[in-house]
Amino acid sequence: MVALQLVRGDITEQTVDAVVNAANSSLLGGGGVDGAIHRKGGPEILDACRKLRASHYGNGLPTGQAVATTVGRLPARWVIHTVGPVWSATGDRSDLLASCYRESLRVADELGAGTVAFPAISTGIFGWPLPDGARIAVETVSAAVTAVREVRFVLFDERAYAAFAAQVAAR
Repeated sequence: MVALQLVRGDITEQTVDAVVNAANSSLLGGGGVDGAIHRKGGPEILDACRKLRASHYGNGLPTGQAVATTVGRLPARWVIHTVGPVWSATGDRSDLLASCYRESLRVADELGAGTVAFPAISTGIFGWPLPDGARIAVETVSAAVTAVREVRFVLFDERAYAAFAAQVAAR
């Protein structure tokens, strides 16, 4: 069983085996968590992402999938990039959001990572309602069959922390 931990803070400062990046499909950086990871990690992450685009992911990383790169200057061992879905009021994309967490843990297992830090995927610019995003994250990680020992949800503000805390308490 995976131990869940909640942290209010900056995901780029987490000393873990793998940090999960809520990436955009281009893998070339962006805003929010993606921009922060690229800025703090430095050009090595962008170089690794460009190589992925030139080889396996010419059209970008598909939503719900995950892939690992170097961390540059981050205090982790790997960055696992995953592309969350944009929330839709007219279609249920929760399976894609859950896939982000499952696929990131699958990649973590392949790497031999014991500790993984996740942001609240899709709940920023992609518009996913925070309470539902927290529910999907906590349920998916809690049900995952993985060798990862600890998952740390790193939440940027008090609102996100409270949403995740409510879901952990409800387990």
